[in-house]
Amino acid sequence: MDSRDRDDQGRARNARPRDGLGRPLPYGSDGVPRQPEGVQRTPEETLAEAQDLLDAGRPFHAHEVFEDAWKATDGPERELWRGLAQLAVGLTHALRGNGSGAVALLERGAENIAPFREEPPHGVDVAGLQRWAQSLAAEARERVRVVPEVPRLAP
Repeated sequence: MDSRDRDDQGRARNARPRDGLGRPLPYGSDGVPRQPEGVQRTPEETLAEAQDLLDAGRPFHAHEVFEDAWKATDGPERELWRGLAQLAVGLTHALRGNGSGAVALLERGAENIAPFREEPPHGVDVAGLQRWAQSLAAEARERVRVVPEVPRLAP
């Protein structure tokens, strides 16, 4: 018998509560509400919700919002959403004190959004996000713990 948490379709799901940075807490603990998965949002709604979550110190949850957009998008913008999700996870790693994870995801995310720098869709500040990611990655290489600025998704 499988004792793993499962959803209604039998897919493995971790039902443990999580903290604001997405770390699992013991069963029965008070965690923060999880982001629902598979929500259809417009690009503007995605960016607004993700920015609100970033501003609230919940980059892991912002990554889940970007992940919904990434999974729901076909075509060239798919890499934009993927890159934004990676930047949010990079910030999550930085806040958790995982410098190497932060560097890897921040660099990967910055690379994935780079093709959108000349004509950024949906008002995304691609150049600003790349500068932010490069700066945070450099800081994460030097320190165990960083206190990063919250990125602005739009100028």
